[in-house]
Amino acid sequence: MNRMGIIVKQDDRRSELQKRIAADLADKAKKKNDPPADLPDGVDDSAYMEGTSQTGRFAWIWVIVIGVIVVGSVAYLFIASGNQG
Repeated sequence: MNRMGIIVKQDDRRSELQKRIAADLADKAKKKNDPPADLPDGVDDSAYMEGTSQTGRFAWIWVIVIGVIVVGSVAYLFIASGNQG
């Protein structure tokens, strides 16, 4: 009978220890998942945007011009390499 009492006490201690460990791990996980408070929010911390301007309405023309230059260069190199003979 005496041995049964010891086993129950050990189980109680073990469960208390497990509860404390689980609570400690939960606290650590909670602290780890909390976002830092000093991250920029993009509204109040947007001082770097001062003095800049929006993209002009003809900016897409530059994209087309650069695209035509790239395609033309590739076509020229392709045609020039075929005529070497």
